[in-house]
Amino acid sequence: MSRRLQIDVFFDFICPWCLIGKRQLEHAQVQFRNRHPDVQINTRWHGVQLLPHLPVQGEPFADFYRKRLGNADAVTMRQAQVQQAAAAVGLTIDLSHIETMPNTADAHRLFERASALGNVAQREMLLERLFAAYFRKRENLGCRETLLAIARSCGIDADALLDCLRGDGTPFEGSPGATSGVPSFQFNGRMTVIGAQPAQALLGAMNEALKENERERQPA
Repeated sequence: MSRRLQIDVFFDFICPWCLIGKRQLEHAQVQFRNRHPDVQINTRWHGVQLLPHLPVQGEPFADFYRKRLGNADAVTMRQAQVQQAAAAVGLTIDLSHIETMPNTADAHRLFERASALGNVAQREMLLERLFAAYFRKRENLGCRETLLAIARSCGIDADALLDCLRGDGTPFEGSPGATSGVPSFQFNGRMTVIGAQPAQALLGAMNEALKENERERQPA
């Protein structure tokens, strides 16, 4: 019987630590596969809407963070912290260029539907494209036409997604196993790592989850 590792990731598109954590997970998976080439890894992405009470049109990004962190100096410090962590995993994230803090309910609904309809490659492409829309392209993830255009660019039939884009700010309910802390990585349904932890921490959790699973399968 082939060995398996199930990874469940809980995330929101507007969280820079989720994108940074995605890169850390990718690095950990490369190392894990080198050590365990016979293990089949299945990764599932679960949306968590961090700010369900944002208005459907979103809020100006700068205003949102000034209110959240208290003053401009705190905002500058937080943005520098994010940039440094992003650069360490090969990402360029400049939060000062983002114009809108969007309501992500429809973005999550679109990703959930598209993940069910498309293949693994399309899902990964869509996930990357949605992150890029927010962090690099100044696109509004709360805009219906923007979301549909992104889906089309990933080869996904936009007509099959129309009914999940409500456009009314209805909160995204998400997965029953969702956690309020993102990013969150769950391995084989038991070991959980919260936050954009280094790849080595994720690799350690992956190895331990595999060991635990194999111990359980051994005859008493």
